[in-house]
Amino acid sequence: MNLSNTLYDTLKNKIIQTLATLKLRSLPTAEEKKHAGRPLALQIIDILTLGVFRAEHGIETKQDLHNLFNPACSYKTLVVNLNRFALTIMALCIALANENRKIAHVVKYTDSTDVPVCLVKNARRHKTMHELARWGKTRKGWFYGLKWHLTVDAYLRVLSFTFTPGNRDDRSQFMRLNELLDGVFVADAGYVSEKLAREFYREGIRILFAKPLRKMKKLATKEQNDLYSSRARIETVFRHLKMFEGFVSSLPRSVDGYLANYFYALAAFMLNGVERNPRLLH
Repeated sequence: MNLSNTLYDTLKNKIIQTLATLKLRSLPTAEEKKHAGRPLALQIIDILTLGVFRAEHGIETKQDLHNLFNPACSYKTLVVNLNRFALTIMALCIALANENRKIAHVVKYTDSTDVPVCLVKNARRHKTMHELARWGKTRKGWFYGLKWHLTVDAYLRVLSFTFTPGNRDDRSQFMRLNELLDGVFVADAGYVSEKLAREFYREGIRILFAKPLRKMKKLATKEQNDLYSSRARIETVFRHLKMFEGFVSSLPRSVDGYLANYFYALAAFMLNGVERNPRLLH
């Protein structure tokens, strides 16, 4: 047995155990029971494992994944099934986030990042995601795509997430992300809003600290400054997913393909991210 197969079996067992722990063990078999026609060439658990494996190990294309494992199906069938079960792996991510909320650290971070669906020069010709993608702007410049909004705790456990068009204001998603969470929330200047802070505040339960803009002259305690400095932790999650899990891609040729790419990458991080790379916490 080669190293790839050993790593694959380890990951497959971890996903099976996670599904059982989260009481989602019946999720793949339920999908299989609904399946009509010819039986699937691969079991759903194998499809999910292959998708997460690709993200976890930074395999650039699905063709490379097919060549590595040579599964009992054609390349086209593999791609179709990986995309088909995008919502299944999303359900796993949501269940993991719900579980993380039960043990979340009191300090939490909310931020968003750009998720381009193509290069800027190709945006006008891009058709696949044109109904969902919009022009947005960050400190790096313009992009065409989505925004990924995320809340994690101090240990980088993912607590909630959502996707919006690229032009959506960060503050518009803050309450949606965090309405069921408590604690001390830290965010960057994009979340500065007296109205938002007032609506979110619950005495003794939750409070938002949004780092003031440079032009805003406000006093801050040492503890507040320490919180603002620690906010960069959530940016390490974005950087890790983009650099090592293949989160951003322009290769998919369908909406399901894009969504599958995002959720397999997110699942890889949630299942293994900090455990595999504890330096993310520093």
